[in-house]
Amino acid sequence: MGTNGSTMLEPLWRELPPADPSAMSGSASRVLPSRFEAVKGARHFTGATLEQWGLPDLFDDVALVVSELVTNALRHALPPGPPETAVGGEHGEQDAAVRLHLMRGPSRLVCAVRDPSEESPVAGEADSCEESGRGLYLVDSFSDCWGWHPLAGPLRGKVVWALFRLPRA
Repeated sequence: MGTNGSTMLEPLWRELPPADPSAMSGSASRVLPSRFEAVKGARHFTGATLEQWGLPDLFDDVALVVSELVTNALRHALPPGPPETAVGGEHGEQDAAVRLHLMRGPSRLVCAVRDPSEESPVAGEADSCEESGRGLYLVDSFSDCWGWHPLAGPLRGKVVWALFRLPRA
């Protein structure tokens, strides 16, 4: 992910117990197409990354949270229009509409989803018979904490993140 990811998440680090973003022991990033099939790809990417980091036991909770964050970005943060317009052409770093970041430190795992909207995420009030509106409730329930912050500089939009504390070895 490089320094862009560390810079992008700097506000996140200010809200957490002290940690140096450059001390993260692992990071992975994936551009996601602006189609709902991207949620399946995000789960697969998350599973492969957690396996590589020796954290396969976290897959169920982390994949559920990643699925909800990516779904919210695709559903609520992309401008109207065909997928090619929403993403801005090729899926490069600068014009990617939605990007998933996973970062592992000694005691925590952070999942972050960048999207082009500057609107804050809003938890829904779903009736028991509704099929949607519970995503952020699930994120809150399955992660240790979550939040969001707007992006500054040339990257516009926001980052919605969820933190998982890692089990002690």
